[in-house]
Amino acid sequence: MVIGLLTAIAASACYGTGSVLQAVGARRSARREIAAGATTATTAHGGPSLSSTAKAAVTWEFLLGSVLDAAGFGLGALAARLLPLFLSQTVISANLVITALLGIKLLGVRLNRLEWLSIAVVCSALVLLAGAAGHEGTGDTSISTHWWLLAISVLLIGAGFLVVRLVGAKAAILAGLLSGLGFGAVGVGVRVLNGVRPLDPDALLADPALYALTVGGVGGMYLHTVALQIGSVNGATAALVVGETVVPGLLGVVWLGDASRPGYTWAALVGFVLAVAGAVAVARFGAAEHAVGRASHPGEALGSS
Repeated sequence: MVIGLLTAIAASACYGTGSVLQAVGARRSARREIAAGATTATTAHGGPSLSSTAKAAVTWEFLLGSVLDAAGFGLGALAARLLPLFLSQTVISANLVITALLGIKLLGVRLNRLEWLSIAVVCSALVLLAGAAGHEGTGDTSISTHWWLLAISVLLIGAGFLVVRLVGAKAAILAGLLSGLGFGAVGVGVRVLNGVRPLDPDALLADPALYALTVGGVGGMYLHTVALQIGSVNGATAALVVGETVVPGLLGVVWLGDASRPGYTWAALVGFVLAVAGAVAVARFGAAEHAVGRASHPGEALGSS
């Protein structure tokens, strides 16, 4: 349990730092395009074009953030094997706090009292969850459910891609949410993956869950990048937190047999609800603040924080 918690905390730190660095890179790239008078930076609906996203992804800040995200991905996958999903995913989602604090320093983000209160609620919820967590389930499931996980992962990421293309600049929170669901598919996929214990490469490569977590991870990274380009870093990250916490946590309990400590079910439920509610509040306040910033500085629409 302790090793799993430390692993999840390390993943959270990597993700939180990576998100802010990616936002710095995305903002710098957008300003360069605006200064150069680029006409292909956005789609007809105001969202970032594929070329704009690609340019943001090759800035040194974004590349460093991506390395940290990759480290977070690996650590998060390990945590998902060691802890109940409702605990591992929620601890990892504490990167929201790291993102908010680093955003103050690196992006000049200003948090109001309600945002600070929401972050405090998330932290308190994590304490409740850590104290209430019991054993994790076995993860033994039929191969048909692995195929369902792959199909749902493809559907989620495909829907996210279409929403960004069609809705454009208004899709930041939805893109963050869908990216979180993609990362949630990673957590579930890691838990049910065949050929891990003991290591069996043939069984591993034949398991649809491997490709589900690949689609969820890569697609989630893309959608999160877009969300950072067009929305508040705190709002996009908070929406991601909701997506990667709620569904995997419920699936872990209902489908995989994760459980709380005897007599502590109430604490797990309260902690889970508070964590989600706090993240939703940060997303809402962050989106509202970003909308005001966009109205005041329309020329920086793609790169503002």
